[in-house]
Amino acid sequence: MSTPTPETMQRVLFHSTIFGPIHSRRLGTSLGINLMPNDGKVCTFDCLYCEAGFNAQGPGTTGLPTRTQVAADLEAKLAAMQADGQQLDVITFSGNGEPTLHPDFEGIIDDTMALRDRYYPEARVSVLSNATRLDHPDVVRALYRVDNNILKLDSALPATVAILDRPTSPAYDVNRVISQLAGFGNRCIVQTMLLRGTHDGHAIDNTTPAEIDALIEAYRTINPAEVMLYSIDRPTPARELTKVTHEELEAIADRIRRAGIKVVTA
Repeated sequence: MSTPTPETMQRVLFHSTIFGPIHSRRLGTSLGINLMPNDGKVCTFDCLYCEAGFNAQGPGTTGLPTRTQVAADLEAKLAAMQADGQQLDVITFSGNGEPTLHPDFEGIIDDTMALRDRYYPEARVSVLSNATRLDHPDVVRALYRVDNNILKLDSALPATVAILDRPTSPAYDVNRVISQLAGFGNRCIVQTMLLRGTHDGHAIDNTTPAEIDALIEAYRTINPAEVMLYSIDRPTPARELTKVTHEELEAIADRIRRAGIKVVTA
């Protein structure tokens, strides 16, 4: 596996704990929460398409924000937005890695729900997670509490997951993750990135009939509230990846819908 040099490596996007608000093509006006370092990346996947770059850039020097710091920064931002009359549709946990890795994730979710209720009770709280921490009861409890529990499944085929998402743990098993996702059922949204390309001599295409057949079977097992299909929208650290057109996304979505599964595209 080749490692990009420091000169060419794509770097983290988020340099603060609270960022935005930004317009999300899937969620609306979104205020982001980054529970990972502000100058590095910590994740249990090392996805070829990650907008925050590869894990090889390292975890940085700032460390993880404390629960107290997250609550204080979030309250200050929400109060300022409210005073300015700004709209807010969603508070989204995203950022420079996997948010459920934070040791106080459950408590931070509790704080965030309380602050949302105080300042923007109509806003929804969303978590974007790669679903690698569903063997931790505190993480599962926290994800049950949020409004949009958005969990990643880019492929149901182990070989594709290994090339595209590159789990950092050799114990990762996509079939076990599908079973864990099924435990949420309609309390989760499954998010799938579709793309094509090459990396280190490996061809990548999770839009093939075999890939979509496997995903449909996984979706049927999980029975989520909905499936979000999307493709590349920003520069990717692996350079030889190509976007799936909106027309192709819709064609794949229609095929999945015919299996009785609700699908949205972005």
